[in-house]
Amino acid sequence: MIAEAIDRYHSLLTPEIAAEANEKLNVLLRERGLYFGDRPLCRVLRPHFYVREQWAYLRRETELVLRAFAKVHATAKQNPALRAQLALEPYEEELFHLDDPIDVPWTSSRLDAFFSADEWSLSFVEYNAETPAGIGYGDGLADVFMQLEPMRRFQQHYHVEYTPGLSQLQAALLRGYHQWGGRDEPRIAIVDWADVPTRSEHEITRQYFERNGIPAVLADPREMEYRGGALWAGDFRVNLIYKRVLISELIQRMSAHNPIVQAIRERRMLMTNSLSAKLLAKKASLAVLSDERNAALFDADERRAINAHIPWTRRVEERRTLYQGKEIDLLPFIDSHRERLVLKPNDEYGGKGVVIGWQCSAEEWDDALRTALTTPFVVQEKAKVVYRDFPTILPDGTLDISARFVDADPYAFYGETVGGCLTRLSSETLLNVTAGGGSVVPMFVLEKI
Repeated sequence: MIAEAIDRYHSLLTPEIAAEANEKLNVLLRERGLYFGDRPLCRVLRPHFYVREQWAYLRRETELVLRAFAKVHATAKQNPALRAQLALEPYEEELFHLDDPIDVPWTSSRLDAFFSADEWSLSFVEYNAETPAGIGYGDGLADVFMQLEPMRRFQQHYHVEYTPGLSQLQAALLRGYHQWGGRDEPRIAIVDWADVPTRSEHEITRQYFERNGIPAVLADPREMEYRGGALWAGDFRVNLIYKRVLISELIQRMSAHNPIVQAIRERRMLMTNSLSAKLLAKKASLAVLSDERNAALFDADERRAINAHIPWTRRVEERRTLYQGKEIDLLPFIDSHRERLVLKPNDEYGGKGVVIGWQCSAEEWDDALRTALTTPFVVQEKAKVVYRDFPTILPDGTLDISARFVDADPYAFYGETVGGCLTRLSSETLLNVTAGGGSVVPMFVLEKI
């Protein structure tokens, strides 16, 4: 059905309709602030589609994997040996216990995956448990596409449904605040550096909170103060932080004695995602799930989901382990099988430091492996990537419909429920807006009329 729906959508793109839609798309992106820095978020004229059964499957399997991650988080907080597998920094070991009064450390998170709807193949390659971006962008893009003529015509043939993310984010933030013990009116600071390229999304989110009667500001950590037993952003008293700044950058730039950490220590406000969310934000969290030595942590359903959906992943270290049921010597195996492997830094984002074995030379792979022995890295087996055709207007004004890599990155709220999905497109294997290029599109669930 998906192929049929895509063909139907593309058939609606006459040269005139495509040109008009492209012009309107660019105008609306600019008006709504749907930009990553100075780049428009979207360069194509079609959203991504799933049928209802496919979306239900993606949600169900994701929630099983989330259940396994939650078990790892709870166990790691109590078990130093398991934490050692995550390769925490000393400051992370020092700070994560400040979350002890918090039931759930994340109000929103995101699993980055490839999902082939044709083959019902789902592979999770990363867990963004600390600062998942894109929720506000997704809602804005969905609204923009619903105003384009091709989507209007498409709805004569298909019912389309989008799951808003900001309403779920707000509900999760308030749930966390009240469970933490917040009694006063929530006053939210969306905290990140002032010069980040996602600043426009922060503003979209701030405006959403304000429209719903919740006072909110954008705040750079360097401009915040802890005084009089309260955290302040200028003259705005903060009791709830929606954290978008990375903890690693916050500590590196401002030390572990900054005003935010001081307010957390004294329980004067709630920050979410909180400090211990960083445990699962490590790339090694997928290694913990897929490593045979941790299988006893999970029940039968969780083990099935892990085996089906988590690519073989290991911390890079001198050890013996299992690969496809057979014992291997890990380092020689990595060295001799680069055509099927990826090396990833344990604590980076935006594709930084990722080395794709089948796209590099033997010398480059050897250099990367040497680095991985001195800095925490994981090695991960190649996941099956997904291609779909998407239309775009080329610089010369012609309509081009060609294949792009597509990922499927479901959002999770309160660590348990999937709602909405970030979808990124690229002509490169590394699908990451931060790394440059590519597009973000909204995802709609379809039913044929």
